Amino acid sequence: MKVGLFIPCYINQLFPQVAIATLELLEKLNIDVYYPNEQTCCGQPLGNSGYEEDSKGACRLFVENFKEYDYIVGPSGSCIYHVKKHFDILEQTSEVIKVRNNAFELCEFIVKILGKTDIGASFPYKVGLHKSCHGLRGLHLGSCSETMDSHYSTEEDLLNNVKGLELMSLTRKDECCGFGGTFSVFEEAISVKMGKDRIQDHLDNGVEVITGADHSCLMHLEGLLNRNEEPLKVMHIAEILNSTI
Repeated sequence: MKVGLFIPCYINQLFPQVAIATLELLEKLNIDVYYPNEQTCCGQPLGNSGYEEDSKGACRLFVENFKEYDYIVGPSGSCIYHVKKHFDILEQTSEVIKVRNNAFELCEFIVKILGKTDIGASFPYKVGLHKSCHGLRGLHLGSCSETMDSHYSTEEDLLNNVKGLELMSLTRKDECCGFGGTFSVFEEAISVKMGKDRIQDHLDNGVEVITGADHSCLMHLEGLLNRNEEPLKVMHIAEILNSTI
């Protein structure tokens, strides 16, 4: 299969180590990976802020960059969700439909498309998993506590097979961190309080490293951790799955 690697703009600018870990991980899994050099933002920030019409240029460029690939894989549940669900604002040509259908978040791609849960990683730490809203309730990467469904989680399936990793149980396993993109700008006080609550849950349950599949949420939590000098580290799940400590 021919896979196009989609690296969201904030990861490209602020967390290049996540992009590198994602590429290395896919290559370890013997995937033929390509990186379209002309790729830019998927248009999510504009779309989420109500400027859908202004986001169409970014959406069309995304399709143009990724239309030739069998799959599009990215380390961001929220961006992939935007591609799959909100590219409905474009004319639904065969190319747009193909891109929407074949875009996958990294963990979902590994578990559901490649059929793998053990990829030979090792990471001897106590880890807390933050389940981001877009991935959980949008892409259905796991079951939600409010729906009372049978439990499943693509992220947990992968983490539970990492040698030495102890996945810690949280009191409120799938609560929002309060980031919400521009929500954290316009509703700063609420956003900060929600983020602090999520961090406290990890602290109360003995977590050493917080991970997740959406670095926008992790960025929010990491900012609060650094400001309050809390003894927790933040790592994207791609970094852990690529680790052989």
